[in-house]
Amino acid sequence: MIGNKMRDAINKQINNELYSAYLYLAMSAEAEIKGYKGTAQWFRVQFQEEMEHALKFKKYLLEQGAEVQLEAIAKPKIGFKSLLAMFEATLEHERFITDCIGKLMDLAVKEKDYATQILLQWYVTEQVEEEANDSEIIGMLKMAGSSTGALLMLDKQLGKRGAKG
Repeated sequence: MIGNKMRDAINKQINNELYSAYLYLAMSAEAEIKGYKGTAQWFRVQFQEEMEHALKFKKYLLEQGAEVQLEAIAKPKIGFKSLLAMFEATLEHERFITDCIGKLMDLAVKEKDYATQILLQWYVTEQVEEEANDSEIIGMLKMAGSSTGALLMLDKQLGKRGAKG
């Protein structure tokens, strides 16, 4: 059975994951309004992944016989000057989430909660992937600079994420 501190911390992380989803949904809408349909698709897939992360934590709490406590989700800040600024904000946010997962792992170790440590290991690995993907896109955006053609090619490439067929 999961301890109260861990339950509360995971409930807080569910809110963080839902905020992440909300943020990426807003970014998707902003990208689409600006004409970057591929980037909008990339952020829609990111939104879906974050929802899955929240649901994975919810399922875990329920399997542990713990109460799920949902809180209000903060309004995301948007209004980015460029795609580069948007992805730099994405990387910054993912680093925040990585820190949150690290703090959860610290608590699980302190409480000798081995089951939660196993669950969190998946999230640790996921965060390494998230940060690497964001860093790679930032690198490509920096190479593209202000070249409209390069930005459009990159946008098209980003749109292939999660595409069927």
